[in-house]
Amino acid sequence: MLKRNKGSLAMSLAEIVIGILLLVNPVGFTSGIIVALGVVLMVMGLATTIKYFRTAPEEAAVGQILVKGLLALLGGAFCAFNSHWFIATFPVLTLVYGVVILITGIAKLQWTVDIIRMKRSKWFWMAISAAISVFCGIIVITNPFSTTAVLWMFIGISLIVDAVLDMIGSIFGNRDKQKPETDAEKENV
Repeated sequence: MLKRNKGSLAMSLAEIVIGILLLVNPVGFTSGIIVALGVVLMVMGLATTIKYFRTAPEEAAVGQILVKGLLALLGGAFCAFNSHWFIATFPVLTLVYGVVILITGIAKLQWTVDIIRMKRSKWFWMAISAAISVFCGIIVITNPFSTTAVLWMFIGISLIVDAVLDMIGSIFGNRDKQKPETDAEKENV
């Protein structure tokens, strides 16, 4: 079961860690992620630019490798040295996050209906997860909070709760798949 769901479980664990870090120090964590992303982009941009000069001119011209490398370098430098800009535009980023959570909740709703149609038990775990995702997405989009700090806390808590429910849904969902059919179930088919 763990082998089949290792990607899902790893994603859920990552969401829990991110949620906890958002609760502990939201601005510091976000700034650190943005700076780290900038460094990664600069390294990729430098590698792509070097690749351009090492590639045959005909091949390099077709792939526009130099443009991609320079854009990655510039984007990375902007992220690494202007992380405060992203913090200032947090309301827009929050709206995008809310939309992503809402879409994820709708996708989980599809998964819930699929589980019900396949007549599997424990579908309610996925239904709860879908409902919480949709609810949290709507809350984040409407942002009824008085301060940004409260919104950060809500996002952190919602990430943790959503990840835990996803883990429970994955574990119980796979237990249904592993149960052998009884003779009575075989006769009904």
